[in-house]
Amino acid sequence: MSLSAPPRRGPLDDCLVVDLSHALAGPHAAMLLGDLGARVIKVEKPRVGDETRGWGPPFAGPAPTRESTYFLSCNRNKESVTADLSTAQGRDLLDRLIRRADVLVENFRPGVLDRLGFPHERLREANPALVVLSISGFGHDGPAAGRPGYDQIAQGEAGLMSLTGEPGHPTKAGVPIADLMAGTYGVLGVLGALADRRASGRGRVVRTSLLSAVVGVHSFQGTRWTVAGEVPRGSGNRHPAIAPYGLYRCADGDIQIAAGSEALWQAVAGVTGLDPADPRYAANADRVLHHAELAADLEAVLAHGTVATWTASFDAAGVPAGRVRTLDEVYDWEQTRQQGLVITVDHATLGAIELPGTPWHFDDPEGSPRHTAPPVLGQHDSSVRAWLDGLDEVDTANGNDVRVTIGPGAARPARAPR
Repeated sequence: MSLSAPPRRGPLDDCLVVDLSHALAGPHAAMLLGDLGARVIKVEKPRVGDETRGWGPPFAGPAPTRESTYFLSCNRNKESVTADLSTAQGRDLLDRLIRRADVLVENFRPGVLDRLGFPHERLREANPALVVLSISGFGHDGPAAGRPGYDQIAQGEAGLMSLTGEPGHPTKAGVPIADLMAGTYGVLGVLGALADRRASGRGRVVRTSLLSAVVGVHSFQGTRWTVAGEVPRGSGNRHPAIAPYGLYRCADGDIQIAAGSEALWQAVAGVTGLDPADPRYAANADRVLHHAELAADLEAVLAHGTVATWTASFDAAGVPAGRVRTLDEVYDWEQTRQQGLVITVDHATLGAIELPGTPWHFDDPEGSPRHTAPPVLGQHDSSVRAWLDGLDEVDTANGNDVRVTIGPGAARPARAPR
C-alpha cells in the first residue's frame, strides 16, 4: 500500500492542511494553501457537505449530481471526506487527521469547536506543532464576539459600504471582499506561524475575522478619520483625493483615467487639449475641489472619440487608462489567459471545466502546484481513511501508540513520510 499523498509541487509540498471550514473565508484560505502545494483535506457533513454546495443558481451539471458554481470557486486543490463530528466515529476521524496535520483551518462561531470537543488547548496538547487558523465574524473576544458573521453584514458593520457607491447610497462590493480578505490575511498569519515553527518547533493559533479584514483594507480612508478627523463618504466612481481619477464618458461607453501624479495630469491635458494651467486645475488639491467641473470638461472632449481610440491615445502618452470589461470579456481576454488566470481541471462529474486560476506564479514552473478540481462530496472517503490506516500501521510497527485520542497529556505520534 502506498502511503504517499497525491503528488503536489510547491513551497508547502510537505504540509498537510485539515479544512473544517465552510462558506467562503475559511475555504478560500485553505484553497490558497493548496495553491501553494499543501495537501488539503476538507472535512464535510455527510449528505449535506459545505453549505455552499447548495448556493445557487447557477449550478453546473444535471440533478441530482449538479454542482454549485459558488462551491467550485473556492475549493480547488482539495480532497473531501465526510464525518459527522457529533458522533464518536466522526470525532475519531478528525482526531486522527489532527495528529498528522500541520495546519487546521476553522471558521466556526467562537465556542463551537469547544463544544465539539476540540478546544484550542486540547488541540495543542494532541499536536504541539499544529498551526490553527481560526476565522470569526467579529473577533474572538469583545462584546460582539458571539455574533454570527456573513460578508454582507461585515461590509456594513465595518464601514466599507459607507465608502462605496454614490453619496447617500451605501453599496456593497460586487464580490464578498470581507470573506476573501479574511482568508487571505489568515494565510499570511499561517505562513508566519509555519516560519516561526521551524525555529521553535511549536505551532500557534492565528486569529482573524471579517471585521479585521475590512478594517485592514480601510487604507487612506481610515486615516482620513483617525488622523484628519474627517468621516469619509461614498464618492461613486471617482477618487476622493486624486483628480482626474475615475470613470468618464466617451462617445460609445466609459473609460477610466488615473492621473496619480502632476506629470500624468500634464499628459492628460496634452492628450485632451485641456489647459493644465487653468487655476481650477493647476494642482491636485484644486482639481479635487473642482472635480465636477473637471469631469464635465473632460467628457466634453472625450465625447468626440471612442473608448478604443482614447485608450490608445492615453496609452501612447503613458497615462493609465482602460475600459470597463464584463466578466465574459475578462476571461476571454488574451492577457488574462497569458497570466495563467484561467485553468482547466478535470472534475469527477462535470468533466473538463475552467476555473479562475491562482493569482500568483513563480519564476520556476516546477515550483507551481498541479491544480486539481474541487471534489464532489465524500470523493476521498476511502482513500483518506486507507492512507490513515497505513500510517497507523507504520506507527504501530515503530512502537508508537497510535490510538491515543485528544485529551490532557496526549502525545503526537511520529509522522510517516508523505
